[in-house]
Amino acid sequence: MIHVPDVPAALDWYARAFPEAERREVNGFTLLDLGGATLELVPADAKVASGAAGSVVYWATPDFEGRLAQWQALGAELYRGPMDIEGGQRMAQVRDPWGNLLGLRGPHRERTA
Repeated sequence: MIHVPDVPAALDWYARAFPEAERREVNGFTLLDLGGATLELVPADAKVASGAAGSVVYWATPDFEGRLAQWQALGAELYRGPMDIEGGQRMAQVRDPWGNLLGLRGPHRERTA
């Protein structure tokens, strides 16, 4: 679950951030299915606000630089990294438009023009 103040806007943003996601309706609730992982965008409230709060879900991608650039083009703000980690991998964290953190991991590759 990702808590946001504007669920329809967040659904649209995350659908663009994860174009491979499939929108599904379950009991009148719209969610994004990412091949077995489910993103549920729910209203932030007094008990659970949107924003960075300690937990970060990391998404693996075969094109780290491409996905990071895509998220930034959608308005995600680089929060931490990118940095090289073990096994030839890179990682970074970005903030979505509501301040929630998303992590990204993938192979280190030089982008070619």
